[in-house]
Amino acid sequence: MKLPQASRTFQCALVVFSSMLAASAHAQEREFRLRDVNLQKQANSVLALMGYQVVPDLTTSSLSIKNASTGNPDIGMSQLSGGFTWSRSTPLYMEGGIAGSRYSPTFLMTNGDDSSHVPVKWNGLSVTAGVGWDFPTPIKEMVFRPILNGAYGYMASDLKIAESLVNRLAGTDLDFINGGHLTAVGYGGSVMLDYEHYRPEHEIDVELRYTHIHLQSVGGSEAVQGHATAQTLGLWSRWRAPTRMYIMRRPVRYVLEFAESVFFGDQRDLLGFNYLTSFGAGIEFDSGRYDSIITRTRLVGRYLIGENVQGFSVGLAVSF
Repeated sequence: MKLPQASRTFQCALVVFSSMLAASAHAQEREFRLRDVNLQKQANSVLALMGYQVVPDLTTSSLSIKNASTGNPDIGMSQLSGGFTWSRSTPLYMEGGIAGSRYSPTFLMTNGDDSSHVPVKWNGLSVTAGVGWDFPTPIKEMVFRPILNGAYGYMASDLKIAESLVNRLAGTDLDFINGGHLTAVGYGGSVMLDYEHYRPEHEIDVELRYTHIHLQSVGGSEAVQGHATAQTLGLWSRWRAPTRMYIMRRPVRYVLEFAESVFFGDQRDLLGFNYLTSFGAGIEFDSGRYDSIITRTRLVGRYLIGENVQGFSVGLAVSF
């Protein structure tokens, strides 16, 4: 996806990493610094960005954004997640996910007389887990599912490309290069209404979910400490029906999807949009007749739109 106008908050969020450069960079005559740095606000914004990784959500499972006019900042995120109910007799629900991200901003260092651009690379990894229970509702085939969620996130810098430039400007090695990182833990929960209507002629899945996860830094570089809250309200739906084609002695199904996500809390206005809408279509292969761990495989193309953004992605999913 391309973001024509990067939000001021997002630009401010990524500048947090540059504060570590300014904190330890000293030239022999005049210090190179980055002006107007608000460490607390920037650290909070970085954790708010991590919130997109720790909340299980279809619309942000694959996200790539950059400023179309300058290419700065640049951000990419990918998420793999899933969940299942143990059995009808024991309606224990379990879910988990893992997500990776890469931020590529460029910062300007100056001492008032001279200035130079410094490229920075940040790699992030996060994991999320949840445990819930399915309660029946008056509506047949619908359950109410409260979930307890926990998350862990880690982000580390990669300044090897800029190390020689920083050393030339500052005249000293930076501790940040040897271990600048941010570690965060998250806790919270979700509530979900899950409707499953399965018939031989078609299958319908609809989920309405609200997730609230609080993220707090718990170590890492002292200059990067903060907190943020990720809040997402999401609607996801899928229609599956068999076609006349057969593969592996089972009918091939066509798949239609619709998803809508609305962002609140610290994520609101962070990336220049407050909602994302996804339309998907694809096919599904059934391998249930064979002795295989994977029972179904889906290939779905999705078109995503939102405020100031649009894009296309292809997703691969399997059922066990």
